Formats: sequence, C-alpha cells, structure tokens
Amino acid sequence: MSQSAPPPQPQSGPADGNPYAQQAQAPYPPQPGVGAPVPMAPVAPAPAGGNLAVGLIAAVVAAVVAAGLYGLIIGATKHEIGYAAVGVGFVVGLAAGKAGGRNAVLPIASVVLALASVYFGQLVGEAMIGAKALGVNFTEVFFGHFSVVQEAWKSDADPLTFLFFVIAGFAAFSAAKKAAL
Repeated sequence: MSQSAPPPQPQSGPADGNPYAQQAQAPYPPQPGVGAPVPMAPVAPAPAGGNLAVGLIAAVVAAVVAAGLYGLIIGATKHEIGYAAVGVGFVVGLAAGKAGGRNAVLPIASVVLALASVYFGQLVGEAMIGAKALGVNFTEVFFGHFSVVQEAWKSDADPLTFLFFVIAGFAAFSAAKKAAL
C-alpha cells in the first residue's frame, strides 16, 4: 500500500467570506501611530475659584487707567467714541479674569467697575473740554467744580451714551469669563 498526500484544505480564518481578503497589503507602509492608542498628557485640574483679591485689584487699576485714557480721547476729539467704551470694558474684564481666575464674583465686579470707568472717563472728557473753553486748568474744573462737570455730562448725555454703557458692561462680563478659562 502506498500512502498518498492528503488533499489541500482551504484555509479558514478572518478572511472567509470577504471578497477583499485577496489583497495582500496596502501599496504603502502603515503610518506610525495609526490604529494605536495615542497617549494623553495628564491634565491639571482647573482651579475651583481663583484669587478674588488679586482680580479685584487688577480690575480697579485697569478701570482707573482706562477711565483716564477714555477721558483723554473724549477731551481730544470732543466726541464720545463707542469703540473706546468697549475697549474700557474689555480691558477691565480681561484684567480681572487673567489676574483673578475663575471666581464667580469677578465678571459682575468687572461690569460695575467698567460702568464706573466709562462714567468717570466721560466726566474727565467733559472737564477737559470745559477747561479748554474757559482757558483754565483741568484740575481746577474737575475737582473744584465737579457738580458743574456732572451737570454738563447730564445735558450732553443721549441714548447713545447709555448704549455705550451697556456695551462696555457686556464687554467686561464676557472678557472676564473668557480670560479666566
């Protein structure tokens, strides 16, 4: 008796029933990292609150500086400029958010400080315009006749003036929220 070789058996495996199983490999080598899990860098947890005192101090300093600059712009141009009011709010909110972090009080404090800053900036502008018209010193008009400066502001205020307040407050709130992220 002679032994014969067994007939070849079809190979079975994951390619059974797959018409594309005949393709051996892609025409290009596999890219490194494709299909492999990508290790993630550890992420530090976000701070819960932030430093309220530092944020408030930064916002107050920014509000004082922004009020002075806004007043100088108004005094030099003899017009309120809406973009400058938006800038005042943005700068106050940005300072509060960057310095104070994610404390929930800071956006609201930024709004209040931005509104005060826009108001005092407009008063500085009124005093500068009055001082030029009268030919006297700015400090004499602003500090010596503050009630007259306020009356001049009231007579010059129009709906656009109050729109600038709203926009500055919105800019301060959103800048404080976004800067804290």
